[in-house]
Amino acid sequence: MLTKIYNPTDIEKIENVLKRFHSVANQLKNRRKEDGISRKTIIIKDEYDVQDLLHGLLKIHFDDIRAEEWNPSYAGSSKRSDFLLKKEKIVIEVKKTRNGLKDKQIGEQLIIDKANYRKHSDCKVLICFVYDPELLIKNPIGIKNDLKEVNTEFTALVYILPNE
Repeated sequence: MLTKIYNPTDIEKIENVLKRFHSVANQLKNRRKEDGISRKTIIIKDEYDVQDLLHGLLKIHFDDIRAEEWNPSYAGSSKRSDFLLKKEKIVIEVKKTRNGLKDKQIGEQLIIDKANYRKHSDCKVLICFVYDPELLIKNPIGIKNDLKEVNTEFTALVYILPNE
């Protein structure tokens, strides 16, 4: 008897990638040595490093990933989305914590991002990925709950990892 194959939703695919991101980043630090010499690898030092690795991981599930896509102007300014999955109408916004970019600043940036993307015609789902390897965010659940929004017109989800 054949069992029904479960096909995860696009959001579940992205969520799985995000939840495994830290593990993948750590694995890349442990490259094989050849003749006692370590091979070069990606070290996650800043937000651009997070974006580079995440872009590669998203390619496992998605073909059309538009990086650094300009958004329409909102309140007199426009910004670039880190990743736009146009067909799926999903925008992924990436942040990486550091000294000077912790709870308050991350929360403020995500509130602005959420307001901007709510107006974006190609964004029905905003996924905010905050990579926090040094565990600088003291209340990740509070930020997630404050910014989460799920309705038929717009959904905003926040993932703060690895401290979830």
